[in-house]
This record gives sequence, C-alpha cells and structure tokens, in this order.
Amino acid sequence: MIPPLPMLAGDVGAALFNVSRASASEALSLAAEITAVPAPTGEEFGRSAYVAELMPSLGFEQIYRDDIGDVVGTLPGKIAARQLLVAAHLDTVFPATTVVGPSIGPHTSTGPGIGDNGLGVAAALMLPGMLRQAGVLTETDILVTGNVGEEGLGDLRGMKAVMDAHPHVGAVIALEGHNLGRVTHVAVGSQRYRVTVQGPGGHSWGDYGNASAIDAAASVITELAAIPLPKQPKTTLNVGTISGGISVNTIAPDVEFLLDLRSVEKEPLAQLISSVERILESPRSGVRVSYEVIGERPAGVVHAESRIIRLASSILESIGIQPVGDASSTDANIPISRGIPAVCIGITTGGNVHREDEFVDNAPVADGLYQLLALTVAVSGYLAQGQL
Repeated sequence: MIPPLPMLAGDVGAALFNVSRASASEALSLAAEITAVPAPTGEEFGRSAYVAELMPSLGFEQIYRDDIGDVVGTLPGKIAARQLLVAAHLDTVFPATTVVGPSIGPHTSTGPGIGDNGLGVAAALMLPGMLRQAGVLTETDILVTGNVGEEGLGDLRGMKAVMDAHPHVGAVIALEGHNLGRVTHVAVGSQRYRVTVQGPGGHSWGDYGNASAIDAAASVITELAAIPLPKQPKTTLNVGTISGGISVNTIAPDVEFLLDLRSVEKEPLAQLISSVERILESPRSGVRVSYEVIGERPAGVVHAESRIIRLASSILESIGIQPVGDASSTDANIPISRGIPAVCIGITTGGNVHREDEFVDNAPVADGLYQLLALTVAVSGYLAQGQL
C-alpha cells in the first residue's frame, strides 16, 4: 500500500501510514475546536490568535502573525533553504453571528466551516507531531500558515502576503478539509468588479421620463450576458448580486451589482476583461456608470506531468484512491501564477459546503492525513536535491 517513492523508502512510508491512522480522531477534535472560533473573511483575528496560541505546544518554532492576521510557524528540517510551505486558510463564508456548534459523530462530523476549512487548518497544525511520532525529520524547513482572505472577496490577500514575506519558498501544498482525491493543479483566474449606476431619481409620476438606474443597469447586464465566451478554455461571467432603488413609486437613483469573471487561462480572461470594461465605459443617456476592481486572482497551470502532481497522484493511488486532476480557485493560485510548483489537496470527503449543515466524513480522514504526510516528506526531499 506504500508508494514506491525514493523519499519514502524503507520504514518511512509505513511509519507515516500508521501515524495517519492513529491521528485521525485527534484531527477531527482539533478541527471542531478551530471551527468553533468565528472567522468571517476580513474578521479572522480571533481564529488567527487561537491558532498562534496553539502552535508552540504543537512543535512549531519562529511563530509570528502579520498585520492582516496570517499566522506562520516553522518546522525545522535538515536545511533551511528552499522551504516547503503548507497553507490552510483560516476564513469562512459565515458571518460571526452564525451558531456553529460543531459536532463529532460516529460517521460524520458537522458544523458550518468544519470542512472549509477547520479540518484543513487542523491537519496543517498536526504536521510536527505526526512527523515526530513517525520519527521523520524533513530534508528542508517546513513553513505552515493559517492564512486569511481565501474566501469570497478576500482576494487571496493572505496567501499573497505570506508568499511575499518568504521568497525562499520552493514549493507549496495548499489544504482544504474537503475534496480528498482531487489534485488541483490548474489555477482558475478571476477578476471581480463592483459596478455602480447612478441617475437623477425622482417621483415615478411627477418626474416620469427621468432615466432609471435600474433600467440602465438591466441594459448593461443584458449586454454583458451577450458577450460570447469560449467553452475551451472554460471562461465564465456572472452577476452575483444586485441592489438599489428606494420604493415602488420612486425612479431608482442608484444601483450596484457585483460581477465575477473567470477563466483557466490568462489570455481569455484578459480578452473578457477588455470586452466587459468597454461595455461599462460606454456612454449612457441620463445615467453614469462607474466601476472598481474588487478582486484579482491570477490564473496558471502546473503541468500534470510535473513531479509534485505525479507525487500527489501516486500517493493517492497507493491507498486505493483514484486521483482526479482539478481546476479551481484556491490558495495555490498565487504560487502557481509565480511559477512555483504547487498543488491543493483535500483531507477527506463530505458535503454541503458553504451551508450551515456542512459535514465531513470521518473514516477517510486517515487517508487524507497520510497523503499530506507522504507528500510533505517527498516534496521536501526533492526540494533539497533541487529536483522539483
């Protein structure tokens, strides 16, 4: 069951495998503790402080928090150069007022954010203890971060800050609590806008004839929806929210909508951005249309035959899981866009992501922990040899 990888030769692979089985229950318990601390995007400081307090007792050194709430700890290896970064985002999509109440059941564990990303954070934090129990010292230093700003309008700002602060990172493993079996190596790029339409307003009867911001916004959105989009590479446009107006008998003076553009490749995204901005900048009778960019996530690809992707896939295959190459928008977007080998992997299966009845499956957690341990050891070894 242990993959034939040079970095996992001898008893190393077996030791990691056994430790992953012994650690699954602890990982779920720690995930529940982390999930119980609110961490909406932009308000992660409470969870950030909690994670920073845990790190010393878990075996991390050189622990610090930056100004936006990213927490970084070091697990020293044999050499400090060419560090491996393991990243798990702290933030959730749920407001701070959400009643969490995570629960560990016999087969599934539930709670809003337990899989996205309480379990991912817990797995990252347990790396020093699991490696110590297995008797493994990695070839390079391992940096572990609980980073902010992965969800929604967070714009991957935490991952950007962590990468900027650590120029010697040579590879990245991003973690999500869900998605065991997926090997995310294609970074879906995106650009997001806040579009505002403003008009004179007025009474629906007495000022009839004044331009309506709602009518104008509808016209703009219709034009945006008519932009031809390629199916390959997949490229999308979505108006996610719209708000405005005052009352049923008022000519709407203003409207705001949020716009999301995505593609798996840079050039189609750039072409779509150009088409969208041309429409938004076109003159409109009686109203003013303005926009601001509120999010930019870079696109990129790590080739499926690259060593880090082959390692992640072969480790899954060794424990009977068929890997699925995947495209998504994750913390791995940032290193991938910078030409740094990176992958995003999951710890277990589950469902109802971004819902209050979110759950994770307990049994596969051991497999996810094994993939994380084996991939960490193998990637660190290849990094030290300059072969990644």
